[in-house]
Amino acid sequence: MKHDTIVALATGGTGALSVIRLSGPQARSIVQQHFSKPLDAMLSHSIRFGVFSDGHQTPIDEVLILYFAHGKSFTGEETIEIHCHGSSYIQQTIIQSLVAQGARLATPGEFTQRAFINGKLDLSQAEAVADLIASQSQQAHAMALNQLRGTFSHELSALREKLIEFASLIELELDFGEEDVAFADRSALIDLVQQVLAKVKRLISSFALGNAMKEGVPVAIVGAPNAGKSSLLNYLLGEERAIVSEIAGTTRDVIEETLNIDGIRFRLMDTAGIRATSETIEAMGIARSQEKITRARVVLALSDASNASQMEADRVWVNGMRESYPEKEILWVANKTDLHAVNFPVDYAISAVTGAGIQALTHALSERIKQDFDVNQETIVSNVRHVEALEQTQRALFAALNGLSHQLPADLVAMDIRSAMRSLGNITGEIEMDTDILGTIFSRFCIGK
Repeated sequence: MKHDTIVALATGGTGALSVIRLSGPQARSIVQQHFSKPLDAMLSHSIRFGVFSDGHQTPIDEVLILYFAHGKSFTGEETIEIHCHGSSYIQQTIIQSLVAQGARLATPGEFTQRAFINGKLDLSQAEAVADLIASQSQQAHAMALNQLRGTFSHELSALREKLIEFASLIELELDFGEEDVAFADRSALIDLVQQVLAKVKRLISSFALGNAMKEGVPVAIVGAPNAGKSSLLNYLLGEERAIVSEIAGTTRDVIEETLNIDGIRFRLMDTAGIRATSETIEAMGIARSQEKITRARVVLALSDASNASQMEADRVWVNGMRESYPEKEILWVANKTDLHAVNFPVDYAISAVTGAGIQALTHALSERIKQDFDVNQETIVSNVRHVEALEQTQRALFAALNGLSHQLPADLVAMDIRSAMRSLGNITGEIEMDTDILGTIFSRFCIGK
């Protein structure tokens, strides 16, 4: 319930120190029952050192109490953080003591949900908290931090302001409909909708990049046996991760590792060499390789430059993959250029032994994912819920544009504009949202956040 005082461990794993967080109207009075020094005179954002005891006045630990007054905390409620030692026994004993005094164990994401309900964050900023915690690359971190700081929210607010301006002129016409007065220039309104639509389209198109930065980009390294797939993986990682042998069929299963290129996390998959085989285990590995191709965002089709007949066969194979998977980035890469010149129209030529050409290849991977987006300057959408709302906005704006172009009545155009405004408001939570939807959003958070 909204007026409960909730408690949870805010730090994860084992460490020297742990933080236990309470939020709610009784936070200070509950902690006072177990703390050796008075808390009633504490100022917000101040710290006090003392002893925390259990319900029988048995000392548990020497702790720091950090106090945040109502309205000045992350949640907007009275909040206390207890900084104790990292022992799991100490953590659990303190939490159990607080629960015995009336606190309730927090549900996943409940602290952030209270911050949203109390107006400390809008919904897109609240969701950015989970993304920031989960970020595993420089670009994913920067993207989540920008969203948490309100960059995305400000862009959406600017778009909604333009639509509100539009709607107000249309509504004014409706009020004076009987006088046949036009307060809005139709051509100017069309320009306004097109401006908003262009920005919405740009945000939607950024989702492919945002999702890639957030989840990591799956890259399948595929090719015939002995093309040098494992050698390329080892060179990229800077370690002997995969077994390299002249014996065909050495790689029997998919090996997955991560690589950070220009702040973007790539999930590299070294697959079994694709060839006809009667060997059961190798055949299973090849089947898994085919599956990884379907799941990959980028496919590095590796060929042995010293084998002309295999290169010709690979040319046909690569063209077939491009026809079958037009949505994927499929790069034909000739390896072993230290042994033989490349006489085929490949995308990149490399040597996994000397490293020649590999820097150009990794740069291409990064640039093809970024496309023409400036990840340091532009808002990048990474949340599925957000892109779905933007797509709904786009459909409503297309309908409004069609209505304006065909001189439909103002009330019909106004309905489409209001629909677009609602969809944008769904992203930041500016409109009333179903409690089940909110519960689903915050249930993905960790407990204590």
